[in-house]
Amino acid sequence: MKHPAMLISFAGLPGTAKSTLARELAFQLGAFWLRIDSIEEAIHQSGVFSGAIAEAGYRAAYAVAEDNLRLGRTVIGDCVNDWMLTRNAWRDAGLRAGANIIEIEVICSDTFEHRRRIEARPMVDVGLGLPDWKSVVHRDYHPWDRNPTRIDTAGRSVAECVATIKKMLPQHDLS
Repeated sequence: MKHPAMLISFAGLPGTAKSTLARELAFQLGAFWLRIDSIEEAIHQSGVFSGAIAEAGYRAAYAVAEDNLRLGRTVIGDCVNDWMLTRNAWRDAGLRAGANIIEIEVICSDTFEHRRRIEARPMVDVGLGLPDWKSVVHRDYHPWDRNPTRIDTAGRSVAECVATIKKMLPQHDLS
């Protein structure tokens, strides 16, 4: 019996390890991984779009997510997801596709560790750049109006965090 598709929507400030966890979870589950940073960078590099790249990136991701969910796939949305508007848009895409929806907020409760992660990131040649600590601290990150699963990565390995996430997923074929 084929089970419903699953949308796993990640949220969290830069440097909390959300992309690291999302990528590893996607690998282990054989899921479709939608990383907003990659989508936005591709839009930026195309040179054909001069508007708000973030909105374009998110909208493209919602559409691709919904298409793949309708195929019965597990989709992982990986982005800061800092406003209820974007969190609801992910959720709506999942609901329209009839998918199970899991919302995960990744945090790093150790401020020193969080800052170290931001400052230790390799300076890769990306057109949109990487955030610095000041921009992370002052980011307009809105509180949730519902209760996502919260994963605190402070002092925990990627393997431990991914195992915690996998334990709370519905038990069915995750491909």
